[in-house]
Amino acid sequence: MRLRRTVSLLQMLIVVLLDGVWTLSAPDAVSMDSTDMRHTLRWRPLQASCNTSILYSVQFQGEFELTVLNGSWVDAPECHLIQHTHCDLTLDLGSDSDYSVHVRGRCGSQPSAWAELRQPFNRRDTVLTVPEMKVSAAVHGLHVVFQKLPLTAVVMVTVWKTGDELQAQVYSVSAEEAELEVDALQEGVRYCVRAQTVMGTQLQSSSTDAQCVSITGPDAAWRSPTTATVTVIIMAGLLFAVFWSIVHWRPNVCHTCFHKEPLPDSLQDVWDVRHRMSRQQLEVWERTCVVQSIDPEHQASKTGTGFVSLLEEHSGDLLLTVDVVVFPPSKTSGHAAGKEM
Repeated sequence: MRLRRTVSLLQMLIVVLLDGVWTLSAPDAVSMDSTDMRHTLRWRPLQASCNTSILYSVQFQGEFELTVLNGSWVDAPECHLIQHTHCDLTLDLGSDSDYSVHVRGRCGSQPSAWAELRQPFNRRDTVLTVPEMKVSAAVHGLHVVFQKLPLTAVVMVTVWKTGDELQAQVYSVSAEEAELEVDALQEGVRYCVRAQTVMGTQLQSSSTDAQCVSITGPDAAWRSPTTATVTVIIMAGLLFAVFWSIVHWRPNVCHTCFHKEPLPDSLQDVWDVRHRMSRQQLEVWERTCVVQSIDPEHQASKTGTGFVSLLEEHSGDLLLTVDVVVFPPSKTSGHAAGKEM
């Protein structure tokens, strides 16, 4: 410790003697920000006019440098001639010893004086934050995952059954593992989890809020997909039933709204004959069509055979619909037939 103070006094004396050599003032407000074992040196930029960008360099000195390297200073590899005003020294300050750190600026070829951290830094002074924890239910157990744990830190995990915190179980998880599986828990019971980051015997973070989940059985893995599948099938069935009802219901509605009345008995013998005829044949037919009263046998032969055959012999471009009516024999014809008999 005396050696460290002697070195600091010598440095101050050298600065006073060489004050006229340095034309740039030293950086101001040098401080160390250490959270979760990540150490960042910060300082204010130089308040000086410079034609080029001001570059900064950082050096550190620990117990090893004092005792083995004869009190020399070591350049921080990631913070040599940099433009920004902060430096990550997490990998450089890798032991639990005290470190002295200083920084200086350079404008072109003109360096500034060194600005040293007010008091030595020890990584055990880092501030531990509450760990980021995620708890999920597994088959007959719990799955606990941690993120962004500090190096060399240990997380103490407390697990208890809801309403029975006095019977809690405590588990230890290293930063390299970052996961915890808790098995052989009671199915259907709700368990709670709380965690805390610990380093050594004195350094520890605050505890997380309790996260509680219910333990599931081995069949819970397929319950959710099965429920979704059944729901999809039911919805598809309902849609099919609605579509089928619409398709089969509409014709019945049409038949009900537009019901066709049956023909009377007097019109049951009306024939609907359709045949294509040319325009010329149609004119001839209209001029020669004569309705005569004939006996049933002669009528049937002429209407059923002659007329139909006449239509079959001619083919044309027009579709003619002809209603052929079979008239019953008149009383005069009947009497005449009786007289002949």
